[in-house]
Formats: sequence, C-alpha cells, structure tokens
Amino acid sequence: MSTDKITCLLNWHATPYHLPLFLAEKLNYFSDEGIKVAILEPNNPSDVTEIIGSGKVDLGCKAMIHTIAGKARGFPIKSIGTLLDEPFTGVVYLKSQSGITTDFQSLKGKRIGYVGEFGKIQLDELTRHYGMTPSDYEAVRVGMNVTGAIIRGDIHAGIGLENVQMVELEEWSVQQGRARDDVQMLRIDELAELGCCCFCSILFIGNEPFIAANPEKVRAFMAAVKQGADYMFAHPAEAYELFVEMKPHMDSQINRKIFQRSFRYMSHDMKNVERDWDKVTKYCKRLEIVDDSFVQNQTNEFLTWDLNPESPPGYIHPTIDTGVLRACDNGHCGIPVKTEAA
Repeated sequence: MSTDKITCLLNWHATPYHLPLFLAEKLNYFSDEGIKVAILEPNNPSDVTEIIGSGKVDLGCKAMIHTIAGKARGFPIKSIGTLLDEPFTGVVYLKSQSGITTDFQSLKGKRIGYVGEFGKIQLDELTRHYGMTPSDYEAVRVGMNVTGAIIRGDIHAGIGLENVQMVELEEWSVQQGRARDDVQMLRIDELAELGCCCFCSILFIGNEPFIAANPEKVRAFMAAVKQGADYMFAHPAEAYELFVEMKPHMDSQINRKIFQRSFRYMSHDMKNVERDWDKVTKYCKRLEIVDDSFVQNQTNEFLTWDLNPESPPGYIHPTIDTGVLRACDNGHCGIPVKTEAA
C-alpha cells in the first residue's frame, strides 16, 4: 500500500530538542506547506543511517559524525539542515566515586561506556593521543543508557551530552544529597584539540534518491520545521506546553531542564555550517572513518530564508531562561531521573 506521507525518523526517542519538529506537526505547519509527515522513533539509534540510506524512511535526524560515516559506508544520505548546534560532548563522570580527574590518564583501568562504535573509535584515538593504548581501559557498549549505567555502577564514566546526560546525572546527584558539580565532563573537543563540539551537532538528513525525486517536498519540510523553530524561539514556554500535549511524559522537571539546557544550542536558521563540516570532515579523516576522496554530503539548497553569518570560532552560546522550569524546594522536585536519553 502506497502513502503520500513523508516519513521522518528521529535519532532516538522524542527528546526536548526535537521540539521544532513536533511543533510543525502540532501547529499544522506541515499541512500548510502541503505535506503530511509521520514522525517515527527508532528502537536502536545505531540503525538510523542504515534505515534512511536504504530508503525505508525518507528523512530523519542524526549527528554529524554519523552522517559522514554513513555516507562513507555507502549509504546514500545527505544533510539538508541542522537542528541542534555543537552541544558539549565528552566523558561524563561522578568525581566523588569514579576516581577520575581532569587528567585523561585517570581513565586507566576504568569501565567507560559508549553509545555506538564511533564512540569507541574516538576513545581509542584519544588513548593513543595521551600515550595510552585501547587496552588501558574497558570499553562497555551501553547504547543511549549512559545515565542509568553510571547510576547503577556498571561503568565509571560514559560518553554523553552536556544538555542531556549531564542534566540527568546532576538531578540524580542532588537527590542523593550531593552537589550538582559532582558531575564532570572531559570534553572530547578539548581533549582532541578540535576547536569545536560540532561532531555531535544534530542534523536533518535524507535519503538521496528521495531528495532528488522530491525537492519540493524536502523544501516544504524544512520550511515547516523552520516555522516550528521560529515559534519556539519566540514563545519557548508556550511551545513546550504544546509539546507536553503531544508527549505527556515530557511534563517532568528533568525533561524541562533538558529543554532549558538544550535551548541555547538550537539552530536559529537551520543551516549546515561550512566551518563545522570542514572541521568534522578533517576529524573523521584523523579517525580513519573517511579518506581524502570524501566529498561532504550536505547542502543548504532547501533553506529558502536568509541565513545568518557563521558565529565566531570558539563562540559560547549564552544561557537563556526559557520559562519552562517549575519552582522547586531547595532545588529538588522529587522527579525520578530517566535512565535513557537521546
């Protein structure tokens, strides 16, 4: 049975930073653009590039490094825009109980969790960079369940995002009577001297045959999501309540804090940033994910609005109060911490 719906596969389950996409559905921006969109959530985030590349799904979301790696593996995928710019990414740990310090070599003998194979590739390359070998630590594949694995003591630390896993662990630490700053991160961009965290920017990607055959649909999709982003930036608190109507489990203090932390990284114009693509392509060559023949699989041709100038190198996004957080007694709201996050 054929369908005229565009299918869009998230990089994991619905998460606060996916808000512009869901607003486009909630506020009828997709239908106003003449398209129907089915937003899908994967069982395994590692399958996303393959599913989109195989043509089983039309469009989706994925981190930049995985988008490049997927293309290098022969999957016909291309980035058509950016959802989330440069969230800080690194090895997250609890300093009170992990034995880990700001010295990378303190990871020796530790169990370090990672999401998928590229996390391990990054860790292995860093061990060589710091005079160690991959055998100096124990790699544990935990998928997106880094937070729960650290809380349970399955791992000493794990690769996570400043705007997701660090938020979850900070809230859990407060519930345990510890300070929020017990949660620390060894940032991969700083360890690897990259000059940006952009390898984990979350992109909108698509199946290249679908893009080539349906340019107007792709253009309409991006226009609708841009309207969702514009509404979110103009009315963040109201936008989040609309999200809660669609996804009631988002009505928790932890998810509200993830949105608050993610807000400063959300892309205003949704463009693929050329400087970031150049840096991550170079980094992927260093990791031996791609070779010198690699041609970047990204375009801004479907963005029909004026694009902002690139931010200065090393720019730190300011924190903005979105108005979505509830008042809490002593910073504690009694909200259980999730054990999985995108």
